Amino acid sequence: MRASNRCAAAILSFTLIATPSVAETEADVLRLVALGDSLTQGYGLPTDEGFVPQLQAWLEDQGLAVEVINAGVSGDTTAGGLERMDWTLAEPVDAMLVTLGGNDLLRGLSPAASKDNLRGILTRLERDGIPAMLAGMPAPGNYGPEFKLAFERMYIDLAGIFDVPLIPNFMQPMTDKADAGASFNDLMQDDHIHPNAEGVALIVEHVGPPLLEFLRGLEAQES
Repeated sequence: MRASNRCAAAILSFTLIATPSVAETEADVLRLVALGDSLTQGYGLPTDEGFVPQLQAWLEDQGLAVEVINAGVSGDTTAGGLERMDWTLAEPVDAMLVTLGGNDLLRGLSPAASKDNLRGILTRLERDGIPAMLAGMPAPGNYGPEFKLAFERMYIDLAGIFDVPLIPNFMQPMTDKADAGASFNDLMQDDHIHPNAEGVALIVEHVGPPLLEFLRGLEAQES
């Protein structure tokens, strides 16, 4: 073999040894599905300013190798989320963040029915061995105190039943401003339902740390 050929062979051999295969690289990346509605989907925002891309960027900034998959469907209820679980889980999934309930609230649906739907989602994930994290929604007082208590309590109850970590209030940054007697319109789009890019950034800062801890725990289990 000529010296030049031996050199080329040596370089190729080193490259094959030193460069991880595509399969190995993909295996090291956690696949997190964000199951939700328009808040997850990024309604009304440029593609790179929605919840999923901002969350992806935040987690990567923390050094986590993760792919956040957008399974948000605008207008979806807890029933809709349950109905599309087969489609959502068609590809391999390492974990799921479940953020549903906002449209149930807007429609005044029974908290008992919403709870049953979320129970169905968590039951499916438990059966399939997919770790889950649950994010709750704050209920307004206009449906009455019993409705508000039942709706907000369902997230706490289900997190306990299925032993999954819970973010009690996905919209906590807005709630904090309201509790302080301040308007949070500066964090919302003109419809006063969906957060703007700045509002999403604050939600990601709120959701990010507990989610990062959850995903780090999964990494540790796999290593």
